[in-house]
Amino acid sequence: MTALCETREKSRLESLLETISASRLNSFHSCRLKFYFRYVLEIAKPTSAPQFLGRAVHGALQRWSNARWRGQPQDVESLKTSLVLDWASAQATEPVEWESPLEEHEQQEKAWGLVEMYLRETPIPPDEKPQAVEARVEADLPGLPRLVGVIDLVRPGGRIVDFKTTASTPQHDQAIHRNETQLTAYGLLHREATGQEASGFELHHLVKTKTPKLVVSERGPITAEQEVRFLRLVESYTDGIQREDFVPSPGLQCAACEFFAECGVWNGGDR
Repeated sequence: MTALCETREKSRLESLLETISASRLNSFHSCRLKFYFRYVLEIAKPTSAPQFLGRAVHGALQRWSNARWRGQPQDVESLKTSLVLDWASAQATEPVEWESPLEEHEQQEKAWGLVEMYLRETPIPPDEKPQAVEARVEADLPGLPRLVGVIDLVRPGGRIVDFKTTASTPQHDQAIHRNETQLTAYGLLHREATGQEASGFELHHLVKTKTPKLVVSERGPITAEQEVRFLRLVESYTDGIQREDFVPSPGLQCAACEFFAECGVWNGGDR
């Protein structure tokens, strides 16, 4: 490794110890070598079709939430027009290599179908004003990296909502367990921003089945045990970064990993 690369890597490692997010924490504990490729070497990978579609849906729901926060009329046709325009803009900056124009059109229609379904089936009343939309928050963790994050939506009473697109119907217990780190992080961030505990959490899953559907998974406020569990994860992350402990975690998830080729030639740590 050249001196310049070593300097850049050291600088990146230092910055990764300054702040932590739920997504980085999950990435690190899922596979440390994948984390190294993504966040230390910063190897760029093309945006996948599911990622692209998910961002389009998320953007439309953000517009919907912002309209309610401002007390503006919710014009469905305008929302669809915005999705189409945002789609074209994103395709111009971070293009997805669609197999054909027809595939792109079908995926765009699928994205709008999910949004349209959500507007029809959402448990959120149309006149309910959010407490916050896309709230960027930071929180101090004593002796640990500063926690940062963006909360999709905060309903009245401090109820946190996170939007997710998924290909299969989630099971409640698995969905809550799989997203525990993220939800606990949001709870800590909400406490820092408001001085109050979040009253609960809702995962709004927009399922990409042939007929789109909405599945809501709910969880109560964070417990002391969940907070301790989260802090232990951050401690492990900090220790691993400091020791540069970047090793692979082979498993079924490898088949869909964007760094499969890089992992295959990993030499055991002599970078």
